Amino acid sequence: MNPERPLRRRGRGAVANPGSRFDQLRYLPDPDVEDAEALPTEVHLEVARSLISYNDSPDVGFDAGINVYRGCEHGCAYCFARPTHEYLGLSAGLDFETKLFAKRNAPELLRAELRAAGWKPQPIGLSGATDPYQPLERRLRLTRACLEVLAEARNPVVVITKNELVTRDADLLAEMAGDGLAAVCVSLPTVDAELSGSLEPRTSRPARRLRAVERLSARGIPVVALVAPVIPGLTDHEIPRILEQAADAGATHAGYVVLRLPLTVAPLFEAWLQAHRPLAAAKVLQRIRQMRGGRLYDAQFGKRMRGQGPFAELIGQLFAGSCRRFGIDATRPTLRSDRFRRPAGAADNDDDQQLSLFD
Repeated sequence: MNPERPLRRRGRGAVANPGSRFDQLRYLPDPDVEDAEALPTEVHLEVARSLISYNDSPDVGFDAGINVYRGCEHGCAYCFARPTHEYLGLSAGLDFETKLFAKRNAPELLRAELRAAGWKPQPIGLSGATDPYQPLERRLRLTRACLEVLAEARNPVVVITKNELVTRDADLLAEMAGDGLAAVCVSLPTVDAELSGSLEPRTSRPARRLRAVERLSARGIPVVALVAPVIPGLTDHEIPRILEQAADAGATHAGYVVLRLPLTVAPLFEAWLQAHRPLAAAKVLQRIRQMRGGRLYDAQFGKRMRGQGPFAELIGQLFAGSCRRFGIDATRPTLRSDRFRRPAGAADNDDDQQLSLFD
């Protein structure tokens, strides 16, 4: 039995399924016995009590966000949202990408919360943690339904995704963008298809994401090329190439975030390095520590997204210089909040349907 040996599992980002940090007992699987391929995706529908969440971080470009899914099938080995699954009694590892929860009443909750007297019109991030266009969305269409509510209310939205599926909703996003109400951030941590395949196994490959940038831009939708995460010692050298290809595809804005490894994400990412990039592992971890004050993560505002020290400064300079070279705006698009209108409620829709009988 060798529970420490990481397994490379086809189609999955994590190479382990450690217990939650809240568990008192831990189960150690035997990788020599257990079937590495027997990991089907489970989907659980849940009824949520609220939808819009708020953050007070000066590092994030919006104060309000919504997540219609918990867990993410994309399986990105570096995902900072993985520890949220531990609050459900599940693992931040393989459980996070195989045991998914969908808030089936998300559109109704969003409508109700936008109708509330206390709602202050402001940009909403879609989403703040898990990807709103992960494969599950193709079937459930909860993200689309929430966009329809936001379009009706004329409330601004910033979509953050790494899936080409976002182009399915280009009609709604283009309509909103025409009034300054929508922007899309397409995450491009690498344009190396092979690296992307192991690092973020169930996302759209980089070429397809660039195609999405092109299609969205052609519809007049502001697109931000989000170089995130920048992994020092592994992907930082790609910044100019990423921004050049994004600019050629029509991206008008860009941003970057240095790799974040909070809580249980750090050992999971270390295991991924040992399984997929063992020769680069020591260099990558050393660079991260040099940018994080000797640790693998520093949660301080102002530092957690950029890091600190000489390597952090070099990455910042490389990004800024590349933006100037390729004509990309290194600031966020400005969205309008002055066109908001309270959306109709369920009762209002019923009344409209009854009145239509007399037309």
